[in-house]
Amino acid sequence: MHVLITGGAGFIGSHLAERCLAEGWHVAVLDDLSTGAAANIAHLKARAAFSYRIDSVFNEPVVAEMIDCADVVFHLAAAVGVKLIVDSPVRTIETNVDGTQIVLRHAAKKGRQVLLASTSEVYGKSTSLPFREGDDLVLGPTGIGRWSYAASKALDEWLALAYWRERDLPVTVLRFFNTVGPRQSGRYGMVLPTFVGQAMRGEPLTIHETGRQRRCFSYVGDVVEALVRLAQTPAAIGEVVNIGNDQEVTINELAELVLEITGSPSRLEYVSYADAYGAGFEDIPRRVPCLDKLYSLIHYRPHTPLETIVRRVLDYEWVQQRRRAASQAA
Repeated sequence: MHVLITGGAGFIGSHLAERCLAEGWHVAVLDDLSTGAAANIAHLKARAAFSYRIDSVFNEPVVAEMIDCADVVFHLAAAVGVKLIVDSPVRTIETNVDGTQIVLRHAAKKGRQVLLASTSEVYGKSTSLPFREGDDLVLGPTGIGRWSYAASKALDEWLALAYWRERDLPVTVLRFFNTVGPRQSGRYGMVLPTFVGQAMRGEPLTIHETGRQRRCFSYVGDVVEALVRLAQTPAAIGEVVNIGNDQEVTINELAELVLEITGSPSRLEYVSYADAYGAGFEDIPRRVPCLDKLYSLIHYRPHTPLETIVRRVLDYEWVQQRRRAASQAA
């Protein structure tokens, strides 16, 4: 099978490319490197079944050509990270909505299967836990830019499902919860790589507000395993599917675990949302997925323990640190 991964040089995309190659598939990656990194796919470039193109999903002729050569499209290209969303709402909305529209339109012309990356953010301020795919979405006011990401991804979902119902485009919507692991950058506000980096440098671990927010962290390897299985599951077409781990942890507990595993002398430092992201920022106190649909479709769910994930992230960061030191020494 030939697959196209938009955003394939990103954190999840690069792991997905590895997993698809392991499946024996041919993999083509499209990425403009705005949030991805060429280093994430450097080790794949020598593979005969792998190809990549540094370009944007806004380049319609390129998108059309690459979709024409694919059997399945994993559309992961999107604006990511709370900091980027707050700082650049125009870029967020345009990237998510316009980019998805281009991919869906050209996939529909060729009848290609599309797996569309969405987010648990679309559940917004809902208090109906665990979050189920058919639940109402409860978003904040348009005057608060933080909700632009959730609204844009919800629109992506509506558009994808409209293509499925109206034009028979085989689509599956993937609602990712917090996905973590090696290669994830803390540059855009991702909490685990930020904590690990701070702990390694002996800096304070910065926690927003009280740290009592509860999250469920799933290992990227488990997530891409689910994606590969869903791509081969006809019953998943036309469905919205939660993808994540359902084991909760507070941000305070995550910070303490990072300190324990790293042995760092770092302390915890609490920062208000207003200081971190500006006045009026709103957050979601708890995010817990219901995984019943995922399990019913593929008989699999993310399972890697959080302690194991933190250790793998730490091991990766140590390797990167040694490489940087060796490069500077040379």
